[in-house]
Amino acid sequence: MATYVLVHGAWGGGWYWARVATLLRAAGHEVFTPTLTGLGERSHLLRREVGLEVHMEDVLQVLAYERLQEVVLVGHSYGGMVISGVADRAAARIGTLVYLDAALPEDGQAMLDLLLPQRRASLLESARTAGDGWLVPPIPAAQWGIDDTADQAWFDSLCGPQPLKSLRDPIRLEGRHLEVPHKVYVLAARYNPSSFQQFAARTRADPAWTNEEVPTFHFAMLERPRETATVLLRSARSG
Repeated sequence: MATYVLVHGAWGGGWYWARVATLLRAAGHEVFTPTLTGLGERSHLLRREVGLEVHMEDVLQVLAYERLQEVVLVGHSYGGMVISGVADRAAARIGTLVYLDAALPEDGQAMLDLLLPQRRASLLESARTAGDGWLVPPIPAAQWGIDDTADQAWFDSLCGPQPLKSLRDPIRLEGRHLEVPHKVYVLAARYNPSSFQQFAARTRADPAWTNEEVPTFHFAMLERPRETATVLLRSARSG
């Protein structure tokens, strides 16, 4: 049995892993889907000072209080920032790192540094004009390539504003996350141009990494949950 910790991206919550989590549990595995402070069912905790450090601590506390070991730690999108910091501080607890169309930062980089210039400018302008200067309103489902109308309504009703600080905070890494025994990068192949193609290209050239693709836009866990779960199951077995 593997233990999965699935970390969502900006604007989301543990809720958007529901389909994949159900499939992983049906295969006999333990699954945790923490929601980061200020988002989802924890939106009542949203404050201007909530940043990357708080979000890393959210996941570190799950690892500690649940006494988790040999974890398959999965991050999606902004969640890649979070799992990088978590693994750097708690590498001994992690057996496999999986970046699902996620940010793969280097020391000193912030999420905003890793975005395509047009996307970065759009988010900053959105925060300025519609987020009181410190919140980034969510991007509608249709703009992410989510075509199903029921999924669009579900997604848009549950996504909430992301604290801008979390996207501006530079990560501090000492390199221990790269010592995790098994590292996987999963590209959402239909999401192009994308801020995440660069990380697939970088890891593809590195023998320390395994590369996978899912034929979806960015939210693979919504569009293709079965294929996404299959990749995650394969990642655990390989690890």
